[in-house]
Amino acid sequence: MSHISKLSREHAALVVIDMQEAFRPVIPDFGEVSARIAKAVQGARLMEVPVIVTEQYPKGLRHTAEEIIPHLPNQSKVIEKMCFSSCGADDFQSEFISRNIKQALVCGIEAHICVTQTVLDLLARDVEVHLLIDCITSRKRENKEIALARLTQSGAVPSNLEMALFELMRTAESPQFKAVQSLIK
Repeated sequence: MSHISKLSREHAALVVIDMQEAFRPVIPDFGEVSARIAKAVQGARLMEVPVIVTEQYPKGLRHTAEEIIPHLPNQSKVIEKMCFSSCGADDFQSEFISRNIKQALVCGIEAHICVTQTVLDLLARDVEVHLLIDCITSRKRENKEIALARLTQSGAVPSNLEMALFELMRTAESPQFKAVQSLIK
């Protein structure tokens, strides 16, 4: 994609990839990243941006982190998958098509496996991908660094939680301004 546009509430979705409880003991910053993703979910809901959540083999890796679950929209359906790329799950693809999603705010784990493969597939489908870098992690820091370098070289846009929320909001006159401001403090 040659042109990178500003995030748009009408065309964006927050994609939470495989932020599951089984990873808590093996990912050093799991709790911090889960808390930031919970804020991303809350911010997306304030902006009326859809939230799409995937879980990799939940029978073995359990379900989405406890910090995130209470903030998911009631109508939110968690998409179970076995493929590393979320794009390999039919329900994931259906969400993008039915909602006319053209921009994905991506967060989750692991950066170098499921996040990377999902992002590369989204880019191949001409979806503009914004990486919420402070909401993406891996077991090893170098795996995250390599993944983020590859993804930005492939055309994904580096961003973070605060930058994305304020870009979606556009102005301090937005009715969501005070709620978003208190959310990110």
